[in-house]
Amino acid sequence: MAVIKATANGVKMLARLMRAEAEGEGKLGMLMVGNVGVNRVRSNCLDFEGIRSIRDMVFQSPGGFEATQKPYFYQRAREREIRLARKVINGKRYHPASYSLWFFRPTGGCPAEWYNQPNTGRYKAHCFFAPTSQNCPNVYNTF
Repeated sequence: MAVIKATANGVKMLARLMRAEAEGEGKLGMLMVGNVGVNRVRSNCLDFEGIRSIRDMVFQSPGGFEATQKPYFYQRAREREIRLARKVINGKRYHPASYSLWFFRPTGGCPAEWYNQPNTGRYKAHCFFAPTSQNCPNVYNTF
């Protein structure tokens, strides 16, 4: 069952975002980027208040994804990434991105915190950061 509302176009947009942000990190890396996106739609907290759709999340400004400024984001969604996007929309979570609202690719190690949120781990080149359940309870809801 979907944990966020998603139109067919929204699923494709999330698939494109996942590919653009993490294709080089394989299937699991793309799934983790998808977790962050879905969590941002679900959260309604911190920097993500009022985000109600995949489109809102992808193009949030400020705070959106830099991949949207690159031409490869605008490629057609492939069936492989569409299947991955559906998994995260349907509630599948992948550690360390399970409850994360942020990720980035540092030049060195992962900092202990980013935007005052604790580091939950690293997968290949990306570090992930999640809010506390007190700051963002909706991220932790099982809906």
